[in-house]
Amino acid sequence: MGSAIGTGKGMRRTAVIALAIALGCLVASCGREKARAPVPPVAQAPLIPRAAIFGNPERAQARISPKGDVISFLAPLDGYLNVFVVNFGEPLANARPVTRDAARGIRKHFWAENGTHILYLQDAAGDENWRVHSVDVATGEDRDLTPIPGTQAMVLGMSRGEPDWVLVSLNDRDPKWHDIYKINVKTGQRALVQRNTEKFSGFVSDRDNIIRLAMRNMPDGSVEVHAFMLQGGWKKMFDIPFEDSLTTYPVSFTGDGKRFLMFDSMGRDKAALVSVDALTGDKTVIGENRRADVSDIWVDPVTYDAEAYASEYLKNEWTGIDDVARADIVFLNDNLTGEPTIVSRSADDARWIVVEDGPTTPLRVHVYERTPQRKLTPLFDQRPALAGAPLQPMIPVEISSSDGQTLVSYLTLPPGSDANGDGVPETPVPLVINVHGGPWYRDRFGFNPEHQWFANRNYAVLSVNFRGSTGFGKAFINLGNKEWGGAMQRDLTDAMNWAVQRGITTADKVAIYGGSYGGYATLVGLTQTPEQYACGVDIVGPSNLRTLLESIPPYWESSRNEFHLRVGDPTKPDGAALLQQRSPLTRAADIRRPLLIAQGANDPRVKQAEAEQIVAAMRARQLPVTYVLYPDEGHGFARPQNRISFYAIAEGFLQQCLGGRVEPIGRDFEGSSLEVKQGADRIPGLAEAVAAIPRTPPPPAAQTPAPKK
Repeated sequence: MGSAIGTGKGMRRTAVIALAIALGCLVASCGREKARAPVPPVAQAPLIPRAAIFGNPERAQARISPKGDVISFLAPLDGYLNVFVVNFGEPLANARPVTRDAARGIRKHFWAENGTHILYLQDAAGDENWRVHSVDVATGEDRDLTPIPGTQAMVLGMSRGEPDWVLVSLNDRDPKWHDIYKINVKTGQRALVQRNTEKFSGFVSDRDNIIRLAMRNMPDGSVEVHAFMLQGGWKKMFDIPFEDSLTTYPVSFTGDGKRFLMFDSMGRDKAALVSVDALTGDKTVIGENRRADVSDIWVDPVTYDAEAYASEYLKNEWTGIDDVARADIVFLNDNLTGEPTIVSRSADDARWIVVEDGPTTPLRVHVYERTPQRKLTPLFDQRPALAGAPLQPMIPVEISSSDGQTLVSYLTLPPGSDANGDGVPETPVPLVINVHGGPWYRDRFGFNPEHQWFANRNYAVLSVNFRGSTGFGKAFINLGNKEWGGAMQRDLTDAMNWAVQRGITTADKVAIYGGSYGGYATLVGLTQTPEQYACGVDIVGPSNLRTLLESIPPYWESSRNEFHLRVGDPTKPDGAALLQQRSPLTRAADIRRPLLIAQGANDPRVKQAEAEQIVAAMRARQLPVTYVLYPDEGHGFARPQNRISFYAIAEGFLQQCLGGRVEPIGRDFEGSSLEVKQGADRIPGLAEAVAAIPRTPPPPAAQTPAPKK
């Protein structure tokens, strides 16, 4: 489960880019109004257990070592995801753990260039103050490379020329600005590389671990790109206008350091892949797509040149730049049913880790050997428990908004509901509008666990790329400026009306659901259009735009002006008025439908107060709200016990509002920290189920000392 209102890729993009990732009732009425009559099951497909969809994967996130001789991956150890390693060619049963996390599980890992150490990130109870850990693969020795309380660390780069060192950004000197350090992965020795007194928002290093580019966000929303000149320090290279700031950014340097790759929408609508001369700034277009931004690339691990690029309109499409890459793409497409994604490559480029992703292919992992014969070998399925499950196809659709915009959306229908395969159920079914986070993010084609969960419970689910979503050009993104709760919300209403007109659902059987920005959209839907939705589920969504902007993390300071330009400026009378008008809290008294709110107590992006204040307003008016708090979570629910417990509650909530199927709670609350702060009595059985949770002392929040007070 993830959501957005957050950061982009390291420090290479502004914090505003990902404000990034959607998340994701018991057995009684969701509110004081009369419960809706259950809808007879469309098909008696087997009920897929929540744990099979949302619990820990059996294995995940495979990576190959630089030498190509060892494969690492994540797998549960005593219920928590940890890093395992196995020699290439050996059965996975021989894998051994090299980490021993017993708090939240490890979610991101990668190899150091020396091939003897693995790096991973970990925070404390969801606070996003990431620490970088280094693990000796041979001995299992775990070293915290950034043991600084209250500080956020991010990995910026690595170099084969300095295989024992990693570039890390740290905001230990000033919480608003990250300085750059080199840290030895074996000893923890740290050396300052760049003190960020220039207030740069991000940096890009070359292949020798030398900082070459820096970005500075300006008050007008533009971004200055500076190049480091050996003789004269920093020198401005060019400006990225505000309208291009979410679609234009440097990516990486080529091996010789003479050029860098960049996604660039300046002078065009859709971002292209360009090569930029590092001295003159001259650009050469490498690849472009008329319908969608170029959004991903393959980079040769030997030369660091671009080999292929991807654009995603309805589906992701790869285009090879040279003959070898084109042959790779053809081979992978011919041998896989889902979309191939390259997640790891050996230093000599002889072995790749390829992930196959499709709506009914829940992430299969393969090893691709680039011999003249080209060999593709299955490594593992991430969720083998879903093998044979009644997974449903995802249908890409183009919906016209009321003002003529095209909204690329994705529809999944319940099993057996669409006998003739025309994308419309034979009889209308309840519908969930699942709103993505960000909002500067996008929904995409592929395996979506929430889509499969909703469909299996006999709901249609529709995910809409409303204006402001990324991937469709800068004009579409900028149509969302200052349209939170405005035209962005109308796009969701237009999509709902489309589904009703198509006969997919009926107007009285639609719920709105989402995390982060999607949670905000849920609250807007229930306050601005109180009769439109049958009910709503808000996960870590802001209720008051003014307090949201006042409480952004200090390390987002560089993006404060961009938030003001894209959401509303609280320092100006018209901006303050707009924020108040578009805040669900302003209209809390208008809520008529049942609402479920879930929040992480340590959320640094959308503070707990965002949930508390709207719950208090509803409680004062005796409005139908159930509020669930997770004291050991942040912006989304990382611990599988918490994640599964939330989906159990949400499932029952939706069953009472829309009448779909529900899996009994069983033991799905065990090990969860959930607290029902309000409205347990609105869902009969919820209070008893929570009281029956076997409470054990929580695990330590992190493997390192807690921040000092």
